[in-house]
Amino acid sequence: MTDTAASPLGFAPIAPQRAFEEIAAQIRALVAGGKLKPGDRLPAERELSARFNVSRNTLREALRSLELAGMIELRKGASGGAFVMPGSSGVVVGGMRDLYHLGAITPEHLTEARIWLSEIVVRVACERATEDDLAALEANVDAAARAHKAGVFPEHSRLHREFHNLLAAATHNPIIQVTMEGVTEVVQQFVVNIGPEPNTYTMPSRRRLLKHLRARDSAAAVREMTRFLERLQANYLALWSARQRD
Repeated sequence: MTDTAASPLGFAPIAPQRAFEEIAAQIRALVAGGKLKPGDRLPAERELSARFNVSRNTLREALRSLELAGMIELRKGASGGAFVMPGSSGVVVGGMRDLYHLGAITPEHLTEARIWLSEIVVRVACERATEDDLAALEANVDAAARAHKAGVFPEHSRLHREFHNLLAAATHNPIIQVTMEGVTEVVQQFVVNIGPEPNTYTMPSRRRLLKHLRARDSAAAVREMTRFLERLQANYLALWSARQRD
């Protein structure tokens, strides 16, 4: 781990107005420039507040904003402090969830985006999926079948959501993975709003899709996924419309 407390990071005093934003911007710039790396610990609060020429409360406000953004982690205790995070999808996923709750993402937007994104995911996964990727997808489908047989709907539903994220992981593109995680999360919020609706066509579709993935038949795999999602989303939108009329 790099000892950033003793390194010349070049923090500069800032103007009092909106001070916490300027502090956060400087720290972001140091991460972007490679002077701060994942795992690095920022200098102690006393030293940072002196370098920025701000109160410790203002500094803490800046650090909290960076923590909420997923840039740093604040740890307590003798070995605690502010540590640069390696990065995660949580901020993007949370942002998309918030946009849905605020009404900026409608069910129609969700339907279109999910189908379009899934077409790309399936096509690329057919080319790039490794044996481990395919095994993980098959294990997921087997687990979902067991949950369905046992009548454990929450677990069955969770595994279906996980399937889409595993499929996105098989593209080996982190941007696609994060985007799919966000879309999957919004779909979950939508399903919570309209209520669960078990169906009999998901599992057979999953099995057919796996067969096409194994065969590296991207055209057949895309057709299968698109047909499945269009049917599923039509049902979801019908339920949503019915709820709106009630």
